[in-house]
Amino acid sequence: MSFDPNTDLLLERVVDAPRQLLWECWTTPEHIKHFFVPKPHRVTSCDISLKVGGRFNAAFDVDGHEMKNEGVYLEIEEGKKLVFTDAYTEGWKPAANPFMTAILTLEDAGEGKTKYTALARHRSAEDRQRHEEMGFHEGWGIVLDQLVEYAKGLAKR
Repeated sequence: MSFDPNTDLLLERVVDAPRQLLWECWTTPEHIKHFFVPKPHRVTSCDISLKVGGRFNAAFDVDGHEMKNEGVYLEIEEGKKLVFTDAYTEGWKPAANPFMTAILTLEDAGEGKTKYTALARHRSAEDRQRHEEMGFHEGWGIVLDQLVEYAKGLAKR
């Protein structure tokens, strides 16, 4: 997959958590609620229909304000890749103000570790810049740290 520095943002790390457990977290609404936004913000609801064209909807409480993110899955490769966007809602209805498409890949990195790659694709250089200024790298990094911590807790059960 090519990276376009004009419209894409990338977070890539090897993390100490198994790929299959990270996949489970990313595809289960109850798990999403524990990591998907940087604390102290929180996910108040999540609804997933894990199929191409299926919904990936979430609502967040950010400083007392509700934010909604509604989208669909564009591609699913079991255990390895999720592609979702807010450009459409379920039923392929175009969104009024699309912002990005996310491409998440998980690869085994040996010894129970995972190479985690999150690519955010934007319609324009301006949208990319705005997302970077919103704190893409810091925010998505915090989310990844929260995900790994949460997954480690699940693994101990």
